[in-house]
Amino acid sequence: MSGDPPASPGTTSPSWPPTPATAPPGVDPPPGAFPAPGTLGPEPTAPDVSTPAPLPPGALPPGHRPASAADQRAPDLPPPGLLPPEPGALLTAAPGGRGPLEPWPDTVHWQPISTDLIWVELIRLAIVVAIGLAVTGVGWAFSGHWLFGLAVAVVLVLGAWRAVAIVRAVRAWGYAERENDLLVRHGLLVRRLSIVPYSRMQFVDVSAGPLERAFDLATVQLHTAAAASDARVPGLRPAEASRLRDRLTALGEDRAEGL
Repeated sequence: MSGDPPASPGTTSPSWPPTPATAPPGVDPPPGAFPAPGTLGPEPTAPDVSTPAPLPPGALPPGHRPASAADQRAPDLPPPGLLPPEPGALLTAAPGGRGPLEPWPDTVHWQPISTDLIWVELIRLAIVVAIGLAVTGVGWAFSGHWLFGLAVAVVLVLGAWRAVAIVRAVRAWGYAERENDLLVRHGLLVRRLSIVPYSRMQFVDVSAGPLERAFDLATVQLHTAAAASDARVPGLRPAEASRLRDRLTALGEDRAEGL
């Protein structure tokens, strides 16, 4: 005999699980009834885990740290001499890269001298070599000693080496006119860069020797307060030499009056 109370007449016991209630379209199901599938809208879908959820304002992605004060400061700018030149500026590429004697290879326009100076220097060298060969050749002819023969060979070797050096040294000459000073560079084995301020110039003269006049060349000599700082620009055409002399003289007078 079971201990459950007998069901009262006219009532039915509920079944589990409950049977979904169906209702005609437009009629709500009775209270407590489980709605039938599809009657309350589309089935919910699982969230897409492949796309990360948007972060709230001010939040950082996982694994990122907030920027420090050193990271947020403005980047250091390069010195003024290393900034790229303005469009249209005259540029010259320094052979062999930036060196201590070429502090402005990208901002200074170097003007070369005339290559006719090579012939002037070669003629001078030929005269010296000819004298050396004459002296050593006469000594070798009269004495017949092998040292004179060695001296002849040395003179020829040194003359050939000097001829090659003259060609390269003349092409290494250059000058540049800036706002406040004149730059002169020259030298092959020992390179030299002279910076002559216009305000230090005392006078400027133009000279031309017999060989220079034969090749229509002249040399501009700059004289300053210090004798050791005198500079010269050889291998110029007479017209360019006169122009440079007049301009340097005028600039020197203006800078001296400004002091």
